[in-house]
Amino acid sequence: MERSRRVLVTGAGGFIGHHLVKRLKDEGYWVRGADIKLPEYGASAADEFELLDLRRWHNCLQAVRGVDEIYNLAANMGGIGFIHAHKAEIMHDNVLINIHMPEAARLNGISRYLYTSSACIYPGYKQNVPDVEPLKEEDAYPADPEDGYGWEKLFSERQCRHYWEEYGLETRVVRFHNIFGPLGTYDGGREKSPAAICRKVALAKDGDDIEVWGDGKQTRSYCYIDDCVEGIYRLMQSDHREPLNLGQDRMITIDELVDITSAIGGKRLNKVYDLSKPQGVRGRNSDNTRLREVLGWEPQISLEEGLRLTYEWIRGELEMSGKVVPEAQLIKEASLVREGQAAVAV
Repeated sequence: MERSRRVLVTGAGGFIGHHLVKRLKDEGYWVRGADIKLPEYGASAADEFELLDLRRWHNCLQAVRGVDEIYNLAANMGGIGFIHAHKAEIMHDNVLINIHMPEAARLNGISRYLYTSSACIYPGYKQNVPDVEPLKEEDAYPADPEDGYGWEKLFSERQCRHYWEEYGLETRVVRFHNIFGPLGTYDGGREKSPAAICRKVALAKDGDDIEVWGDGKQTRSYCYIDDCVEGIYRLMQSDHREPLNLGQDRMITIDELVDITSAIGGKRLNKVYDLSKPQGVRGRNSDNTRLREVLGWEPQISLEEGLRLTYEWIRGELEMSGKVVPEAQLIKEASLVREGQAAVAV
């Protein structure tokens, strides 16, 4: 009987890595997860999980032993507030991980290696107005990426290219565009905008104010986690070695993101803008032309459906922590109010 393909997922304690491990297990792979921390929400589906600091060379060698393929998702990262305030830390940690991992892969005869990059590699000069043109993969150069985090990602993309050219390591590079969904960080400073807005809406009462970073006119596209994992898996099976966008190509404003989430929560909220907070580039959207050509596929889950699932999960987490009143209790209280009003009317 042929043994299962053995894969390593680094960053398996993080949001995308946690979902990816489950998908790979569903596909029949034997999976080792490695990260500096365990998953925050629920146990990993990995066959084995090793707590390893992959900034250290010897830990990278330990992580890659006996596997056929590597999905390298390990990174020190967060939302715009975090990456704006921790540039040196991010560059230091992630460059160490990303120079060690492909070398460990090469020395251990790994057949295929995936690196997860980011839309933050795209030049600022192409993203300085809200109504931007969708970003094509070739738009990365001449380079002017997000300071710190974006430069580190762009450097590591080139590292992958050179490992293919010089050593024959089959590398795959994916550029994420704002991935969101359940089991992701939603508070504490590292959360991305969809999770932060879902949390704020869930905590608010009807008619409350909601804080929005920036003026609300900045634009983005958002990709639900299930589509992200599907795209990663398809790319790893392909023969495409150049960087590839992975995201939705529907661009909306942050104001619209707040309005959609508020509607999901059944609340009318007043937006209050904080122009002192970091807001990133003015506009960003994914050009999915090459994604469709290479994979014969594109993300399928609508923003509304993805936000509904994410909002329900975050609200559930807040209910369990006692920060919001459970929906069932609210329904019961509303019913009692209506019954009381009816009795008074009689």
